[in-house]
Amino acid sequence: MFFCGIDLHSNNSFIVIIDEDDRVVYNKRHANSMTEILEAMVPCQDEISGIAVESTFNWYWLIDGLQEQGYSVHLVNTVAVKQYDGMKHRGDESDAKHLAHLLRLGLLPEGYIMPKDRRAMRDLARKRMQLVQQRSAQIITIESAMQRYIGARANSNTIKQLTEADLEQLNLSSTEILGLQTNLAVMHALQEQIDRVEAVLESYCRADPAFRLLKSTAGIGEVLATVILLETGDIARFAGAGNYVSYCRCVGSAHLSNGKKKGSGNTKNGNRYLAWAYVEAANFAVRYCEPARKFYQRKKAKRNGIVAIKAVAHKLARACYHMLRTGEVFSVERCFV
Repeated sequence: MFFCGIDLHSNNSFIVIIDEDDRVVYNKRHANSMTEILEAMVPCQDEISGIAVESTFNWYWLIDGLQEQGYSVHLVNTVAVKQYDGMKHRGDESDAKHLAHLLRLGLLPEGYIMPKDRRAMRDLARKRMQLVQQRSAQIITIESAMQRYIGARANSNTIKQLTEADLEQLNLSSTEILGLQTNLAVMHALQEQIDRVEAVLESYCRADPAFRLLKSTAGIGEVLATVILLETGDIARFAGAGNYVSYCRCVGSAHLSNGKKKGSGNTKNGNRYLAWAYVEAANFAVRYCEPARKFYQRKKAKRNGIVAIKAVAHKLARACYHMLRTGEVFSVERCFV
């Protein structure tokens, strides 16, 4: 039985295959070509028990291609992989061999491989966020320019309704109007693409019962429900509510010894999109949900507003975990006790 480790880079991959005694039976660098990589594995194909692939920004094509050929593929959580610090020399070969070694021992820290179709929708939701940020940049630019040119301040909703004819009526030079027209055209083009993306996401998510559950939560509307649903994936992959809340970056990080703080862990471990979604939901919940507002005020009186909002986000994340697990709708009484 063989075990394979692949150290993946932007333009090449180093492949190491070992046997049950950790002896290397194959080690070579290959270009990032699915055909070339599959051909390299043909001699050992029937005996390869599993393949450990390093989780990098470009792992999709490799994981999908190997799975389509029937290989058992494991996505490595590279942050959790530690090698002996006393090594004098490390390289791609030793890294790939170490992944294969951990796989053989059953000690490989793994990441979640989201199904391909679901992953595409998740990436589309991330694309929407990117487009919204770019649209906001155009709105802010137009708002700032109008304040400079005419001393009047327009809110974002007013700017979204502006047309070129409205700009022509302003007492500005042709050059100044051209600058505003440019930003306005980009803003409308971005809005058109955002509408297209939202239509696809809406048709996909509305069919999922979990989407309706999430929308029943205080502070969570259609956009946040979409983000939470697609970024969470299979809720069963989390052993408990604590694991999920940690993944959402809704818990603190501290290393304690004898009651004293000895440092902190990596607070950025987890999913930044879920972290954003639950903080946004917390702000809406505090604004429109009375029990959430009272809970927030109690926490704020003890610490500060940032910690209090994080506490609300923590509560919402725990509630959503249990809702997705059990299928029960949101209970504000149970959430903010």
